[in-house]
Amino acid sequence: MGYKHIRYPSDGEKITVKDGQLKVPDNPILGYVEGDGIGPDITKACLRIWDAAVEIAYNGRRKVHWAELFLGEKAAGLYDGDYFPAETLEAVKDLIVAIKGPLTTPVGGGFRSLNVALRQELDLYACVRPVRHYAGVPSPLKKPEKVDVVIFRENTEDVYSGIEFQSGSDDQKKLETFLRDEMGATFFDESGLGVKPISPFATKRLVRKAIQYAIDNGRESVTLVHKGNIMKFTEGAFRNWGYEVAREEFGELTITEDELYSEYNGRAPEGKVVIKDRIADIIFQLMLLRPDEFDVLATMNLNGDYLSDACAAEVGGVGIAPGANMADHVAVFEATHGTAPKYANQNKVNPGSLLFSGVMMLEYIGWQEAADLITLSYPEVIRDKIVTYDFARQIDGATEVGTSQFADALIEQMRGGIDLEAKRKQRHEQLVKERKQREIRRLLEPLEEMIATGRTPQTVSDIMTRTLITVADSASVDEAMHLMQSENVSSIVVEPNDAGEWGIMTRRDIVTKIVRSNLSPTDTTVGEICSRPVFAVPPDMSLREAASAMADKNFSRLLVEKDGDMIGIASETDIFETVERFGWAAE
Repeated sequence: MGYKHIRYPSDGEKITVKDGQLKVPDNPILGYVEGDGIGPDITKACLRIWDAAVEIAYNGRRKVHWAELFLGEKAAGLYDGDYFPAETLEAVKDLIVAIKGPLTTPVGGGFRSLNVALRQELDLYACVRPVRHYAGVPSPLKKPEKVDVVIFRENTEDVYSGIEFQSGSDDQKKLETFLRDEMGATFFDESGLGVKPISPFATKRLVRKAIQYAIDNGRESVTLVHKGNIMKFTEGAFRNWGYEVAREEFGELTITEDELYSEYNGRAPEGKVVIKDRIADIIFQLMLLRPDEFDVLATMNLNGDYLSDACAAEVGGVGIAPGANMADHVAVFEATHGTAPKYANQNKVNPGSLLFSGVMMLEYIGWQEAADLITLSYPEVIRDKIVTYDFARQIDGATEVGTSQFADALIEQMRGGIDLEAKRKQRHEQLVKERKQREIRRLLEPLEEMIATGRTPQTVSDIMTRTLITVADSASVDEAMHLMQSENVSSIVVEPNDAGEWGIMTRRDIVTKIVRSNLSPTDTTVGEICSRPVFAVPPDMSLREAASAMADKNFSRLLVEKDGDMIGIASETDIFETVERFGWAAE
């Protein structure tokens, strides 16, 4: 198509998609939108940094050829007041990968925001926000280095879908009447009403992208964030559909958190991504207290909006928080902050958000070496206390510089040489160490670790005693009693008899079958008084189902069986203590 104002560089090639994969030449054309307000300042600085990183990393073998695209105020000046020209939209689709500075939404412009319009027109359904701390950046946390999470926020549904009706309007009254008369709903008169659509289609494509990212980048887990304990058919469905995607499409590469504890005793198999879920309000607390427990978060629209900004505040604020809006292949990377018009053209602000969005872009096209060069050089500049005004006021002895001067310092640091392999190795070793520490905690104190990481026990495997104390069928009751006393347990598992049946002997058996019957514990075998056959259940049985089984069988304990082996024991006391500690949400 012929463009009115957009010009592609003649010596660049377009990125293409083949067999579902990006095909990136060594001279790709990437689109960029300068942005409004501070946009020109930070974009000019970042273009220089990205170009320098590519040149240094690949010794001139690769080069980005930039095509300027137009949105916002600059577009309005070129396209007779049109802030959102159609040819820019077509160019983004054509180029596949682009990056943009912050944009101002025109008053009375006909849409909620340029950003929302762009997402909707291109169906950029995933908002991706990596949040990590860079050494030296001011943070309110004691250990901000523990924060390293990537948030996948669904972009198209939830309360952001725009289906809402103003209080007192004709449409509101129609919906109010329908909800009350036809659906039996109760709420206050003249309530503003909104509809919260959550679909399997939008949920699954978002979670699919999050899981694939985790697999491709060696991440440990994907956590589904939801409020399904309250909104069962929207947020609860998001959770259920997310697990469905993991099970049906990534079954060979993922395990659930239930399986992590019940089948692998807290030790994740090599190459498996753990799929888990957390209640939305709990995740905010956990991202402060235990942020290193989480790798990738998949959330609905509203939860993701709150969460991404809250997490960004932990590592320096939205001023250095990168982001992208992605479809299956088309991706628009962006500064996540506003236009800050009062600082426009002052060469003053921090370019970090756009800078690291560009790092994401380099990673997306597979140019990891250039991305790493920026990522690993940036902390060295901060460590030297060469910073823009926002950090300078928080760092003692800082040298305050402008936007372009910060770019100069970062480029100089990259040109000065940095041992990428040594830095990568150091980071990998630290990552392995931290994962091992979490694994050891899960192995030694599974219930305590579940509690600390926000997991509510849901299945028998979550509450069972994993170390079984057993005696032979032929052992004397006296021997078994001494073992129970020394181990401070109220029951003991009896190994299979000749018929292959397991048994359980409890303190109550001693009272009712030995003392009451006036038998000698020395002369009586465990096999004579134990209860058998026992009732064994699978580790993934829900606590409600286990309680039903205990009531139906009149048992106070259940053995837990997997592949013919007894791997644990769960009791009424375990269920009682779980309910007392965590409460019980009736379905």
